[in-house]
Amino acid sequence: MQTININKVTLQDLGQLQHISRQTFFETFSVGNTEENMKKYLEEGFSTEKLTAELNNRNSEFYFAKLGHTIIGYVKLNFGESQTELKDDEALEIERIYVLKEFHGKKVGQLLYEKALQIARQINAEYVWLGVWEENPRAINFYKKNGFVEFDKHIFKLGSDEQTDIMMKLLLKDT
Repeated sequence: MQTININKVTLQDLGQLQHISRQTFFETFSVGNTEENMKKYLEEGFSTEKLTAELNNRNSEFYFAKLGHTIIGYVKLNFGESQTELKDDEALEIERIYVLKEFHGKKVGQLLYEKALQIARQINAEYVWLGVWEENPRAINFYKKNGFVEFDKHIFKLGSDEQTDIMMKLLLKDT
């Protein structure tokens, strides 16, 4: 397989970000969720307005994984007040890592994760944290393999369905 490049996403990439976001979210979560809840979340969670606001937020960054000219995955990172929950200036949140289903098992998620860690170290974060759906064992195992441990739970709303996310963290420094 040719080299996978990790590139920062800009506002000019909005259409591509919206497409990969919707496709990977649908591939990941359509089984186990109703069509109605999926449709509602895909429309609202990845609307042009919402993604534009996220791209314009100086405390959030997106990166594409590209194979040649094809976008095969992405990561979204949040700093400080942009974090979905903890809002800790000493932390980096990985809000999303998604890879096209056909590229699962090809280390794309690992490359995106490594980019997140590189940025966490650049900002001198004490830890990295994230939330992962309790019914997504593939993702849970991925994060455990990378040293994350569970520390809490929170509710994630997908359409009208309230789901439980496991919150996990990885300490980067001894505190």
